[in-house]
Amino acid sequence: MKTLPIIDLSIIAAYLVGMVAVGIYFSRKNQNADQFTTASGKIPGWAIGLSIYATFLSSNTFLGVPGKAFGSNWNSFVFSLSMPLAAWVATRFFIPFYRSTGEVSAYTHLEHRFGAWARTYAVVCFLLTQLARMGSIFFGIALSLQALTGYPMATIMLVVGSCIIFYTVLGGMEAVIWTEVAQGVIKTGGAVLILWLVVDGMPGGLSKIVEVGQADNKFSLGSFAPDFTQATFWVVLLYGFFMNLNNFGMDQNYVQRYHTTASVREASQSVWLCVYLYVPISLLFFFLGSSLYAYYQANPDLLNAVRMQVATERLPGANPDAIRQLAASLSVADVGDKVMPHFMVNKVPAGMVGLIVAAIMSAAMSTISSGMNASATVFSVDIYQRYVSGALTDKQSLRVLYIATTVFGVLGMFTGIAMIGVKSVLDIWWMLSGIFAGGMLGLFLLGIISRTTRNAEALIATIVGVLVIVWMTLSAQLPDSMAQLRSPLHPNMIMVVGTLTLFLTGLLLTRLRGRGTQAQTAEPQTTASA
Repeated sequence: MKTLPIIDLSIIAAYLVGMVAVGIYFSRKNQNADQFTTASGKIPGWAIGLSIYATFLSSNTFLGVPGKAFGSNWNSFVFSLSMPLAAWVATRFFIPFYRSTGEVSAYTHLEHRFGAWARTYAVVCFLLTQLARMGSIFFGIALSLQALTGYPMATIMLVVGSCIIFYTVLGGMEAVIWTEVAQGVIKTGGAVLILWLVVDGMPGGLSKIVEVGQADNKFSLGSFAPDFTQATFWVVLLYGFFMNLNNFGMDQNYVQRYHTTASVREASQSVWLCVYLYVPISLLFFFLGSSLYAYYQANPDLLNAVRMQVATERLPGANPDAIRQLAASLSVADVGDKVMPHFMVNKVPAGMVGLIVAAIMSAAMSTISSGMNASATVFSVDIYQRYVSGALTDKQSLRVLYIATTVFGVLGMFTGIAMIGVKSVLDIWWMLSGIFAGGMLGLFLLGIISRTTRNAEALIATIVGVLVIVWMTLSAQLPDSMAQLRSPLHPNMIMVVGTLTLFLTGLLLTRLRGRGTQAQTAEPQTTASA
């Protein structure tokens, strides 16, 4: 535990007060649900682009990516390399579609296409994805701030979460977007500052970091072998494409922003601005992880201290010998997420710590606030107005949105508390998002691409896709006697296989129905000819 100097505490307090002030400022504009959810379509495209970038650049990136690069290599950077292709598909097909429908919810058209069950299924998957996302981000910020303050992680989540709920409920989407613009700048600056401190403190500087990284294969993008049982280049590329397509193409967090601009062109430009910013900045975070690896290799006492910290957390109340024994057995992958917080506690000078903590908090708050707003919008439009009461006044609609925003913020906090103790925040987020999003994306693609697929075929395809996702997710838990039934594929392939299974099953059933219809039509003609 390290007590922060007054100057750092003042910087953190000023940041929190500033975020809350933004919410209070925009609260006077929220007179109806349209203003709360889409800011009445009056936000400039460049601000939306920075907002989407800030949502992508969450604490999963700020802490999880350097931790992943520290513990392994740059294999996960392939996820970022898939973004341009996913963005092209989204801007070419999805954004014009959403703008033409005028529906603020990404899932309303699924009911028009396949029925109420399809809309409900997508909404449930989306809300579960948001809880997983918010939980992993709450966990990431608590992981860092615990190292700096010594406060319990659960307490940190509750305090930070309360601030996020306050300004998100008050300010609505406009507060979310403009705070994210500021947060995107703050967290990018924080990452550059940390990297500069690491390089400046490294004996031998940048050239030594590159030398150590090359010697220990830290810059590898993974194996290029056609192997889908390991996290190869191709596995991460496929996962990244499908997940980014899900983000840009049907995630309410992003779809909702497309309606806040004045035109399709501005909405598309906002997506490309996000890509142009995120790809190089994510590379910076991977290089930061590799730089920390070289720094801690050059300072083995610091690395041993991190191992002792992790061992102590895993064996609370154990005797010192047991803790030392466990610490000695821990690999760099076991301690990756703890390294950057440890560096901040011990090597960042007073005054700069407050700036970096503000950057980490902004990384979490930007994504959580947008997730809360999007979840509340989906709940209001797709659940409350669909199944409870469709005729709401402006005042009633705002009340539902306020309550839903608060509830989802609280649920996100408790999800984060439940994640305490996981090995890698990035791994747990990728796994959960792949499970929940796979079937949703497959159903959406089926509805957009196959115009002739009907309700029955879509329902059967969804059931098949969900069964495949459940099997791939749970097969690792099967006993050794049933080992032949386990999925041989890497967990990241759950998203890919689940999406393709649902989509292709729907196309096959549609084709079989078409052939059956043609056969029935041709039979009477044959009989008449005879």
